[in-house]
Amino acid sequence: MKINQNTVLQGKKVALVPYTAAHVPRYHEWMKSEELQRLTASEPLSLEQEYEMQRSWREDADKCTFIVLDTERWSGQAGMDEDCMVGDVNLFLTDFDDLALGEIEVMIAEPCYRGRGFGKEATLMMMFYGVTKLGITKFEAKIGQENKASISMFRKLHFKEVAVNSIFEEVTLRLDASEQEKHWLLEQTGHVEEKSYRDMKQQNLASES
Repeated sequence: MKINQNTVLQGKKVALVPYTAAHVPRYHEWMKSEELQRLTASEPLSLEQEYEMQRSWREDADKCTFIVLDTERWSGQAGMDEDCMVGDVNLFLTDFDDLALGEIEVMIAEPCYRGRGFGKEATLMMMFYGVTKLGITKFEAKIGQENKASISMFRKLHFKEVAVNSIFEEVTLRLDASEQEKHWLLEQTGHVEEKSYRDMKQQNLASES
C-alpha cells in the first residue's frame, strides 16, 4: 500500500516505518526461524522471493505494512533502520465488499523484545493509523491457538473471541471500533507523532556528515 510509503509513526517504545528493500535482508533472516514460520503460518522464501514480496506489499492496495523499530535505539543510531528492527505489523483488507474491515497481525521477531510491551504499542499504533487514515472500523486478528501470549495481548486491547477453527488450530478475535472504542484508542495513542520518513532519513544523513 503506497499511502504509508513516506510515513513514520513514532511512539514511546516503537517507531513504525515503511517496509523498504533495505529491510529485506534482516526480515529474511528472521523468517528462517521455524518458530516464526509456525507462529505466522508462513513458508520459507528465498531472498529474491522476499524482495518480490516486499515490492508486492508496497504496491498492493489491500496490504498496509510497517516495520517495527526500537525507538530508543533508532534515535541513538542516526536512523539506521536495519540495526533497530524488532518486527512488523500489518493490516490486510480481506473483504472488498467491506473495506472498513481490516485483519491485523503483529510479529515481534527479536526474542529479547517480547513481553515488554513492544507488540502492544505497535498494534495500538497500527489500529490508530487504520482508523484515522484508512477508514477501518472493524478489526480482526487470526492467531494460532498455541500463541497464548498474542491472544492474551489482543484480549487486553478489547478484542473478543468470535470463532475457533479446529482444522487450522486458529482463533479469530474481533474488535468493532465504536465511538467509545475510538475514544479509548485515541487516548492510548495520544503520544504518537507522525513524521515524514524521507525528511527523517535526510536529516540523519546530514547529521552523519
